[in-house]
Amino acid sequence: MLIQNLITQDWKKGFRAQGFYKNLAVSIMMGLFGLYMAASFLFLGFSLNEILEKADDKLNPTELFNGAMLYIMIIGLALRFFLQQLNTLNLASYQVLPIKRSSLINFLILKPLASPANYFMLLVVVPFAVKSVVGYYSATVALRFVLSFIFLVWFDSLTAAFLKRKFGSGVLSGVIVLLILVSVIALEYFKIFSLFHYSGLFYGFIVFKPYGLLVALLMVAVAYLLNRWFFSVNYYAEKFNQKLERNKTVATDLSFLNRFGIIGELIGMEIKLILRHKRTKSLLYMSGIFLLYGLMFYTQKVYADSYSMLFFVAMFMTGLLMLMFGQWFISWDSSHFDCLMTRNIPVRTYMSANYYLMIAFNVLCFVLTTPYFLFGMKIVYLHVAAFIFNVGVNIFLLMFLTTFNTKRVDLSKPNVMNYQGTTYKSFLIVLPIMFVPMAIVGIMSNFLSVGAALWTLTIMGLVGILLRKQLLTLCVNQFNRRKYKLAEGFREAE
Repeated sequence: MLIQNLITQDWKKGFRAQGFYKNLAVSIMMGLFGLYMAASFLFLGFSLNEILEKADDKLNPTELFNGAMLYIMIIGLALRFFLQQLNTLNLASYQVLPIKRSSLINFLILKPLASPANYFMLLVVVPFAVKSVVGYYSATVALRFVLSFIFLVWFDSLTAAFLKRKFGSGVLSGVIVLLILVSVIALEYFKIFSLFHYSGLFYGFIVFKPYGLLVALLMVAVAYLLNRWFFSVNYYAEKFNQKLERNKTVATDLSFLNRFGIIGELIGMEIKLILRHKRTKSLLYMSGIFLLYGLMFYTQKVYADSYSMLFFVAMFMTGLLMLMFGQWFISWDSSHFDCLMTRNIPVRTYMSANYYLMIAFNVLCFVLTTPYFLFGMKIVYLHVAAFIFNVGVNIFLLMFLTTFNTKRVDLSKPNVMNYQGTTYKSFLIVLPIMFVPMAIVGIMSNFLSVGAALWTLTIMGLVGILLRKQLLTLCVNQFNRRKYKLAEGFREAE
């Protein structure tokens, strides 16, 4: 009953917040997108049996699925580490009430398991179990198959929460998790080492043996007890604060940027802002994951001649950080925008700092995507053209269009499922930046040639680089026209 009351209070807190109603339109849009994804997952669940039957002649679909379960677990654990919001509670207000400590701890640990997002994949698993597992084995095995997947979700959720609480969600932790994830994928892709066989044995034991579910439950119990142990050590705020002091990391030394004057100092401050707040760090991690986006397209023969789609992918990956941060680079400063406008910082200096920062983002993404060059010279040409176009054209489009986004962004708020600052304008900003170049490549490659399309976009990018001072002046003038509207919008707290 107590846990139910705590969950009810948490729901009321969410619905009574002003931001819930102000972002209602975005919530409805995301809800419609969720329904679309649910329908897609359901369709995949009913089609998966036929897909896997064609994939391998020796193993049946259930055995193939079991072979992939370790990969699903590792990828799910990594995604939860980056995206899962830690459950929080104002313990001080409950510690003075006659409530058992164990009840509060159980609420903090177990509440995320009730999130509907955790069970989205069941829309794939349940139809697959009914159609395939029942057909090849029995209804009992199908039930164990579904239950084992649910236990896997619980294990991932509890383990990710423990890792975040124990080791934090800093940049170093995120980089380590990303490296592990990329290493597992690379080892499988280049056929150096495969977990498929071991995954098939392990999950085959869990699914096919009557007592196999006990192993899955034991994994969940261990993850739960690890969280219990963490809270037993860090239940009181002062003790947890002592731990934070001991583990406090010194911010990256960016003093070398000071040699570039005020612009360098502003760039350093923006980098520190990105590294210190959960929402910006979450975007940083997501960017790392999206750098693998090319594997979905460059390895598929169906996209081999679709140059418009390939250019879209190349432009997206080489400009990933620019797109993630560029459309909100003014909104990041919304909490202190009025103060910023009263400082002796020329608007041109402020815009120039963000311009050079986004160039650095593009260079970093371009370097990180150079391994894709192994797929052939075609990918090299696409990436080089996309990089130059991003630097010469898209940066200025972002800086110009983002002045229309007047929604306040509070970086201190939770990062997961937080659409604060996201409006229809955010989607309109992305449309010309991503889809106009894609359309140019598609049209010119059909009527002229791919080379002509890439050279056209490359020349446009080079012209933009040569005219950067004039284009930057255009963006500065636009900012000056919109700065009072921006300040007015940023003052509206949600």
